[in-house]
Amino acid sequence: MRSGQGLPLSMRSLLPLLLLGLVAGLVVGVLYGWVVQPVEYVDTTPDTLRADYRTDYVLMVAEAYAGESDLGLARVRLAALGPQQPVDRVVAAIEYGIDHGFPRPDLDTLNRLAVALRAVSPTAEIGSP
Repeated sequence: MRSGQGLPLSMRSLLPLLLLGLVAGLVVGVLYGWVVQPVEYVDTTPDTLRADYRTDYVLMVAEAYAGESDLGLARVRLAALGPQQPVDRVVAAIEYGIDHGFPRPDLDTLNRLAVALRAVSPTAEIGSP
């Protein structure tokens, strides 16, 4: 080792190889995890959805109710979102829709379901399907 150069010659030649190995490992790991073998969610329940997707789910339930007029089935579908009362879920969806600029017809559909749920006395807790 000569003075003033810092690292010995063998260490200086090893450092670029180490960095190259780290970068190559990172690239291979990312490609494997994102392209070759990405995570696949199977059999997840609606209660694991983000707030925007949960609101879309409630809207789909409201639209199904508008077509079927089966309030019991709508309650069961909403129960898949967890233990919260179905009417509270619909109200939360209406508030989210207002805050995020949902179209008026969608808000009206949600409101009709909320009114129907409020008109019926609350029943015992409905389990998830």
